[in-house]
Amino acid sequence: MLTRPPRRVGIVMMSAVGDAVHVLPVLTALKRHVPGVHVTWVLQPGAASLVRGHWAVDEIVEFDRALGWRAYLAVRRALATRPFDVVLALQVYFKAGIVTSFTRAPVKLGFDRTRARDLNWLFTTDRIPPRDGQHVQDQYFEFLEALHIPHEPVTWDLGPWDGERAWQRSFFQQFDRPIAPIVVGTSKAEKDWLPERWAEVSDALYGDFGLQPVLVGGRSGRELAAERTILDRARVPVVSALGSGLRNLVGILDGAALALSPDTGPLHMAVALDRPVIALMGYTNPKRVGPYRRFHDLLIDAYGEPGEDYPISMENRPGRMARITVRDVLDRVERWRVAYAGASTASAPPNR
Repeated sequence: MLTRPPRRVGIVMMSAVGDAVHVLPVLTALKRHVPGVHVTWVLQPGAASLVRGHWAVDEIVEFDRALGWRAYLAVRRALATRPFDVVLALQVYFKAGIVTSFTRAPVKLGFDRTRARDLNWLFTTDRIPPRDGQHVQDQYFEFLEALHIPHEPVTWDLGPWDGERAWQRSFFQQFDRPIAPIVVGTSKAEKDWLPERWAEVSDALYGDFGLQPVLVGGRSGRELAAERTILDRARVPVVSALGSGLRNLVGILDGAALALSPDTGPLHMAVALDRPVIALMGYTNPKRVGPYRRFHDLLIDAYGEPGEDYPISMENRPGRMARITVRDVLDRVERWRVAYAGASTASAPPNR
């Protein structure tokens, strides 16, 4: 495939924040083992705001899908002047295949035909070998294996970075107790948990566990509606930090004692920051997109039936999130208190 280590690498992964988090260990491994390699990443603006400035990301070419067909023209122009030794086509949808076709590289490495979707394999020159389903993170590491580049140790280096510590300290000065960020919404309603149940959990976090509930996420219509419901129904003070931005969210999660989240980007950010997180999963397969290697004892799995040994797959199961009860979540909070609480609060940022 390649006769020498690549000097210029292109990454085509234009998807959401969680996928961007999973790409970072690929890039940190590249930088560790290929000195001087230059990495250009084609990425959507939202996720770009999370990784811009990361030491392993040399350059970002933004794909702004809000521009419609003009986004493709803009990316094509940008890529025309950027030749690569290899392009890693990590995203398997047709739109990503089109962008891959714009890249100039002798090797465009993609998924095998079984796992590639939307005829994505037509846009690549080489493919990783077929393999049974794995966690998304491990699937991305298969690309490094094809390039004979080790991926261990798995490192994200997500931050907070030096220039972000002042904001983090200022944010935490308002609290007199450890915080528990709650991610109130995701990109798909089927992955969300019921906001009235988040309100009940908030009451228990504050009253029974000594934690300050903090709502985090964006300011989409569903997130704002969830915020209103939680603030109206909770009987304890709940702080909303919706719309803080992804880099500030890194600081919030980094200083948290415990995070609670459905399957969405901040869940994987918490894992990357090694902060205990209770993952509420029912719509998506936890074996494929759950917390990577960590905090499985805090996972709430409503995806499978009791005792079901389901395979790793991309199958989604609608209607499952409502199966998760408040008691389910509070049981995991109790597990956190027993197994993690001391270490979590000890590593919190100063000036709380």
